[in-house]
Amino acid sequence: MGVGDKTHNAAEKLHGKGKEAAGNATGHDRLKAAGKGHEVKADLKQAGEKV
Repeated sequence: MGVGDKTHNAAEKLHGKGKEAAGNATGHDRLKAAGKGHEVKADLKQAGEKV
């Protein structure tokens, strides 16, 4: 796992957190779910790269 992969996954997770926060602030469920999806995707990538 390279530094670039770690950085990309961290950025994707941060992007997801931002989307989720925006969805919570506006009451937009679809945006909140999309943000959570980005976070989960980043977590899965990190776990897969550790294996």
